[in-house]
Amino acid sequence: MHSSDIAKLRQYIEKIENLESEKIEVQEQISDIYKQARGDGFDAKIMKKIIKLKKMRTEERETEDMLLDTYMLALGLVPSSKEDG
Repeated sequence: MHSSDIAKLRQYIEKIENLESEKIEVQEQISDIYKQARGDGFDAKIMKKIIKLKKMRTEERETEDMLLDTYMLALGLVPSSKEDG
């Protein structure tokens, strides 16, 4: 490997290491926010689910909701409309 390639490789490694360090800091900040939200009575698990859903396209979210409903109904986890009557 040429010395210029070695220098480039070192730069890439250093950049990645710096970003990994920043990522850890950001993850800690996010964790702190969830703790604060829990302290105010919010459910962090539901908040995470909302963030996940907001990232999805409408079509993806609708498909996921339909499949979830279908599977839950099939497993008897929700009453069917026939049982409501």
